[in-house]
Amino acid sequence: MPIPGSGLAKGLAVTLRTMTKRSHTAQYPEVQPELPPRSRGVIGLFEENCTVCMLCARECPDWCIYIDSHKETVPAAAPGGRERSRNVLDRFAIDFSLCMYCGICIEVCPFDALFWSPEFEYAETDIHELTHERDKLREWMWTVPAPPALDPAAEEPKEIAAARKAFEKAEAAAAARAAAPAAPAADAEPGTGPGAPGPGSGTPDTPAGGPA
Repeated sequence: MPIPGSGLAKGLAVTLRTMTKRSHTAQYPEVQPELPPRSRGVIGLFEENCTVCMLCARECPDWCIYIDSHKETVPAAAPGGRERSRNVLDRFAIDFSLCMYCGICIEVCPFDALFWSPEFEYAETDIHELTHERDKLREWMWTVPAPPALDPAAEEPKEIAAARKAFEKAEAAAAARAAAPAAPAADAEPGTGPGAPGPGSGTPDTPAGGPA
């Protein structure tokens, strides 16, 4: 059974320990804070990976992602082939005045087009300036930190394993071709090689003109 007043005593003990410690004030902005690599500062867009699938805009709980696109016809790659259509991105914007930094858009993106950047110094005096268009979102990509190194004991990704095996197979085939001896020249047809008897000369054991 807890002793009456034990919670109050624990709280006062924490207060007394804190009072005896010297406070440390970060001199921001002269001294920049050391943020963890996975800090949620701003979202960067890698436009080349975006396929306009609209998953990020549909899953966003704040509806702060705006995407416009159109379709273009891609001609057939080979004669007689079929034409294809593809989505072309016209606008990709994020309104950070509405964003609640939940990260759902980054998690649901199947093509790795959105990334977290630890940058947080983008306050504006006008709320309309907090809507970042795709050009500005692409600039944030330069501030995205590199992904952490994989665990040395982790299994090799399937894509890298397949590429490595294909490369090793191609190298082995090239080495085998280089080590194989040159193919012998085709045997000359009878009577056409150097030193062959001329017409009417007969075989070496038969005089010219045939047997008597």
